[in-house]
Amino acid sequence: MGALFVRELRLATRVGGGALMGALFFLIVVTVYPFGVGPDLNLLARIGPAILWIGALLATLLSLDRLFQADRDDGTLDLILMGEEPLELVVLVKCAAHWVATGLPLVLVSPLLAVFMNMEPIAIGSTMLTLAVGTPALTFIGAIGAGLTVTLRRGGLLLAILVLPLTVPILIFGVAAANAPVLQPAPFLTPFLLLSALTLFSAVIGPIAAAAALRFTSD
Repeated sequence: MGALFVRELRLATRVGGGALMGALFFLIVVTVYPFGVGPDLNLLARIGPAILWIGALLATLLSLDRLFQADRDDGTLDLILMGEEPLELVVLVKCAAHWVATGLPLVLVSPLLAVFMNMEPIAIGSTMLTLAVGTPALTFIGAIGAGLTVTLRRGGLLLAILVLPLTVPILIFGVAAANAPVLQPAPFLTPFLLLSALTLFSAVIGPIAAAAALRFTSD
C-alpha cells in the first residue's frame, strides 16, 4: 500500500500537473470574483470564505476524472481488479494520494488568497481548518463519479454533474463553520463537527461505492 501511495503521488503530479494546475485554477477562480463583485472590501471579507470554498470545490473537480483514467488507459486497472488486495483499500489509498497531490496544496495556498479577499486572521484560520477537514470528502465523493465515468472519453462534465449535488452539504457546513468566528454569535463547533462527520462518512462509503462502480464498469 505504501508503494501504491508513492506511485499515485507521482502519477498525480505528472498527469496534467495535478498540484500545480489545481492551485493555479484555484487562484484564477478566487481572483476573478473581486472584478465581478467590485472594490467593496467589507463585502469581499464577508463572502471570502464562500469564495475560497467554491474555488476549492471547482479545483478539486478539475482533476477527479484522472483518478482512475491513467490506470484504465495502460491496463493497470485490470491488474488491480484481478489482484489479491481488496479493491476498496486500493481506492482508499488512491484517494488519499490524490488529496495530498491536489487538495493539500489548495489548503496551503488558501491563506495567501484569503489576504486578497481582505479576510481577518481568525477567518483565515477557520477557513483553512475547514478546508483541511472538508476537502478530503470532496475527493472521496468524487471517486464514486470517477469510477462510474472511467470508461467514458471526456467524462469530466458528466462526473461534475454526478458529483456536484452530493457535495452541497459539505459546502454548506464548510462555509458555515468558516464564517462562524466572524459572524458571532454563530456557533463554530456544530457545523465543524457536522463537516467532520461528513468527511468520515464519505471516507467509508466513498471507497466502497467507487470500488463497486469500477467492478460494474469493467464487466
